[in-house]
Parts: sequence; structure tokens; C-alpha cells
Amino acid sequence: MSAIVVLLGLSILIGGGFLIAFIHAVRSGQYEDKYTPSVRMLFDDSESSEESKTKI
Repeated sequence: MSAIVVLLGLSILIGGGFLIAFIHAVRSGQYEDKYTPSVRMLFDDSESSEESKTKI
């Protein structure tokens, strides 16, 4: 029974840590980019100069 209490307390503590990390990320502006994700798939992948020379 004591193991359940310890594990329950530990899981609540870890969950609270993730909640604090999420709130900090939102307040610091990490989720402010609304334009780039919608067009990221349209960007061309750049090739190195050696790869483009060897292609025939």
C-alpha cells in the first residue's frame, strides 16, 4: 500500500513538472510561429555542390 502512495505522489510531481514546463514554453513564445509550419513542405531541399556535379 505504501508503494502505491509513493508512486502516486511521484507521478503527480512529474505531471506538475511537465505542466510547469509547458506553461513556461507558452509564455516564452515558442508557439508563436504560425506561418512557417504551413509552408515548410514547400521549401526546396538544398543539395551540396558535389552531389549536383556527379548526377548525369
